[in-house]
Amino acid sequence: MPPRREPNPSRTSIEPQPAARPRGRPPKVKVPVADAWIGLDFTRERGLYAQGHAPIAGADEVGRGPLAGPVVAAAVVLDPERVPQGLDDSKRLTRAKREALYLEICATAEVAVAMAPPERIDRDNIRQATLWALAQAVRGLPCRPAFLLVDGNDPPKVPCAVEAVIGGDRLIASIAAASIVAKVVRDRLMASLGAAFPAYGFERHMGYATAEHSTALVTHGPCLHHRRSFAPVREQQLGLFGGGPVSDAAE
Repeated sequence: MPPRREPNPSRTSIEPQPAARPRGRPPKVKVPVADAWIGLDFTRERGLYAQGHAPIAGADEVGRGPLAGPVVAAAVVLDPERVPQGLDDSKRLTRAKREALYLEICATAEVAVAMAPPERIDRDNIRQATLWALAQAVRGLPCRPAFLLVDGNDPPKVPCAVEAVIGGDRLIASIAAASIVAKVVRDRLMASLGAAFPAYGFERHMGYATAEHSTALVTHGPCLHHRRSFAPVREQQLGLFGGGPVSDAAE
């Protein structure tokens, strides 16, 4: 029988000790917003459906502030089973995202658009023209909504129940969808006006009062798509700053 060998302290293995359990909350994992964001949900609309209101429409407008071009209003009835992901206030989305959502909304929802041209804005004022466009968009839907959710605090007169929601385009999916439709439609229209009237750069500023637009007004005067009741355009039309004549022809 071989002699018993004493353990060599220098070669004795040391059992690994279990790691101490971390205390407190686990560290937060940062997820890119583009990957995490799925958009506004359908909570408000589902609540109204549960109360017996059907269908539910959302409405919004774009273009109250510009010096040129129409106010564009849209009304949308989303399909509760096919609500597009990524819906949000159109101003918070990139152009590419807006265009993609616009196509998806038009493919899955009921949509109507109405425009108040500069002539109506000048005749009725911007508030009344906006309310008219919103009402026309709602009436243009293929179905008659039982309830309308609209952005802002000034609801249009429509033949159904209506609730105005301040900041609704950032809170309610149907209103966000309408804001996207209105924005894409108006941007496309202003791009076409920019091609017809290249001196004004409509395709770049969408008719808003940018430095480029102000310079063009001084140089060329207003064209037929400008809102003559708006002070900067009215002043140029009156020649208060030595601007050019009123232009009704494409440059």
